[in-house]
Amino acid sequence: MPKKKVFALRMDEKLLGAVEKWAADEFRSSNGQIEWIISKALKDAGRLPKPESPADSVKN
Repeated sequence: MPKKKVFALRMDEKLLGAVEKWAADEFRSSNGQIEWIISKALKDAGRLPKPESPADSVKN
């Protein structure tokens, strides 16, 4: 499991309320929903780093 970094996020109350409602509808925490939204946006934009192949992780 990847390491997670903790940081503060300031967000408009109405925006956070919408995220919290969406998270509840999908049975996720607000944090999990925000992480999912960001991951999906990065994937859709082609901005996620390429996954490491098993051959890349073998040290010679």
